[in-house]
Amino acid sequence: ERGCGGARGCCCASRCSGCWASPTTCTRGAAPRWPRGGGGAGRKGDWNDIDSIKKKDLHHSRGDEKAQGVETLPPGKVRWPDFNQEAYVGGTMVRSGQDPYARNKFNQVESDKLHMDRGIPDTRHDQCQRKQWRVDLPATSVVITFHNEARSALLRTVVSVLKRSPPHLIKEIILVDDYSNDPEDGALLGKIEKVRVLRNDRREGLMRSRVRGADAAQAKVLTFLDSHCECNERWLEPLLERVAEDRTRVVSPIIDVINMDNFQYVGASADLKGGFDWNLVFKWDYMTPEQRRSRQGNPVAPIKTPMIAGGLFVMDKLYFEELGKYDMMMDVWGGENLEISFRVWQCGGSLEIIPCSRVGHVFRKQHPYTFPGGSGTVFARNTRRAAEVWMDEYKHFYYAAVPSARNVPYGNIQSRLELRKKLGCKPFKWYLDNVYPELRVPDHQDIAFGALQQGTNCLDTLGHFADGVVGIYECHNAGGNQEWALTKEKSVKHMDLCLTVVDRSPGSLIRLQGCRENDSRQKWEQIEGNSKLRHVGSNLCLDSRTAKSGGLSVEVCGPALSQQWKSHSRGPPGPNVHPHTGPVCRSRNYVSETFRKTIYLSVPSRSDSLKSQVFSEA
Repeated sequence: ERGCGGARGCCCASRCSGCWASPTTCTRGAAPRWPRGGGGAGRKGDWNDIDSIKKKDLHHSRGDEKAQGVETLPPGKVRWPDFNQEAYVGGTMVRSGQDPYARNKFNQVESDKLHMDRGIPDTRHDQCQRKQWRVDLPATSVVITFHNEARSALLRTVVSVLKRSPPHLIKEIILVDDYSNDPEDGALLGKIEKVRVLRNDRREGLMRSRVRGADAAQAKVLTFLDSHCECNERWLEPLLERVAEDRTRVVSPIIDVINMDNFQYVGASADLKGGFDWNLVFKWDYMTPEQRRSRQGNPVAPIKTPMIAGGLFVMDKLYFEELGKYDMMMDVWGGENLEISFRVWQCGGSLEIIPCSRVGHVFRKQHPYTFPGGSGTVFARNTRRAAEVWMDEYKHFYYAAVPSARNVPYGNIQSRLELRKKLGCKPFKWYLDNVYPELRVPDHQDIAFGALQQGTNCLDTLGHFADGVVGIYECHNAGGNQEWALTKEKSVKHMDLCLTVVDRSPGSLIRLQGCRENDSRQKWEQIEGNSKLRHVGSNLCLDSRTAKSGGLSVEVCGPALSQQWKSHSRGPPGPNVHPHTGPVCRSRNYVSETFRKTIYLSVPSRSDSLKSQVFSEA
C-alpha cells in the first residue's frame, strides 16, 4: 500500500473523517482502495498522467508549483487527485438490504465502486486520434446543474472534465445545486481546483439553473453538461474549435452510453442525428444512405443536426445571451432542447454534432425526482410553449398527435414571441424545408392522422422497424409509435413504413415495410362506417386476435371486436384550423407513466439497430 503522502494522494480507505486533502499515513490492514483509472485507451493523452506531466510540464499535483509554472491554488483548494473520494462518497453509500436503484434510478452500488478517475475506452475514430487542434482556442466555463445527484456520479463528472481537458482551456467549473436535500453534495466539491458552487434557495429546474450558471460564468464560451457524465479523451478541443470559427454554431459531442446497471462505457453510433416526431419527443435518426456515402471520404466531419439532445453542448456566451438564453417560464425539465434547437436554426445559427468529441452519459428509464404537477404535465406545458412560439401553423400536427396536450395551460409567451420578432427569425416551414426535410409532414388530403384505437389500446409499432411486426398497446396519447396516417393512396403509414400483407392467407402476420406507391400489398380501405380496415388485395381485415402471441394479422372479415378500429381524426388539420381532438386514446392523460414509457430509451450503440430512439437528459 502507498502511504498518504505519495504522489497521487492517499490510496487506502482508512482516511481521517472529514479530511479533504490527504492525511499523513495509512494504517496497515486498511480496506482496499478504489481501482484507479489507468491502462489502455483510457489513459492515452491524460493531461494529469505523471509521465505526460513530466513531458509536457503542463500540470503538477506536487512539488514547487511556482518553479514549475503552475498556478498556485487559493487557500482551502486541492487539486483533484488529492480530493478525498471516500470521505465525500462514504456517508451516502447504499446500505446492505437497500434498493441500489431507489435514490437515483441507476445502480448506485456500482457507481460508488468506481474510482473518480476510472479509465474508459477511447471511442473516437482513428482519424480523431491523429488530428491536431488549434492552439489558440478560447477557455470555457463548464456549467453543471444537479438536484440530489449521486455523489459518486457527480464527482466523476467533475474529475473527467479536469482530467481529460487541457488545463488552460478550463476557466472554471460552475456547479449549480438546484436545492438538493443535502447542501454538502455540492459544497464539498467546491474544495476542488477551479470548481465554484452556486446553490438555489428553492427548486428552479434545469433551465433557470443553467441560466444562473451561465450568468455567473467568466469565460467567453459556455459548456453545459449533465451531472452524470464522463468526458472522453480530447473531448473539448473539437467543440471549442468549431465555436471559435463561427460563434453562431452550437455544438454537441457524440453521446456515448454509460450503462445504468453496471456502468460499462459503450461507444455510440456516429451515424446519428437528432430529430423528433410530431409528438415533439426527441429521437435519434440514422443518416440516410446518401448522407452516409457522402461522409465516406471524411467520416469525422461535423454533422448538421436538426436537434440536439440538450444536456451536453458548447455555445458562445454572448451568442447565448443574444439569442435569448432559455425560456425562463419553462419548468423543471423537458422541451428545452426542442425550443433552443428551433430558435438556433430559425434565427440564423446552426447545430452540429462533432464526431471527434465523445462524452458518456448515464441513461435512465425514469426520473429520480418528482415534478410539481407530474412529469407528463410539465413536459406538455414546456413543449406547448415551444410549439406555440416557433412552429407556426405546423403546431396543429402536434396537437393532432397529442390531443391531450391542448388541455395543459402553457402560460404567457408574449416575451418569447417578441424575441422571435426582434431576432428576425425564419418561419417553421423554412426549418422543415432546409433543416429537417426527412420529417414527413402529414398531407392535408390524408384520410386520417393520429392513433388507431381499439378499446383502450392503440395500434403500435412496439419499437419495431423494417420487417418487424406490429401490435397493440395501451393508448398513451403521445404519438410516437402510435402515430399513423391513412393516406389518400390507401396506405396505413408510420413515418416511412407501411402496413404490408406479405402472405394473403388468413392468419398471416402483418409486417412493417418501406412504403412503395404502387405496392398492392400495402393498400387498405375503411369499410362498415370506417370501423374496419380491409386489405384491398386479399379482402381480409386487420385483426388483433393474435397480438399477444405474435403480432397483428389479417383475418376473414367478421363482427369480432378484434377487427373494430376507430381513427383518431378525420384528416390532419389545415394551417388555420384547430385539430379535432376526438374521443380516441382518452384512457389516460398525458401523465408521468406514459412520459416514462415514451421518453427514456438510450442512444444506439455502434452494434445496435435503431430500436431505441428517444432518450432522457435527466
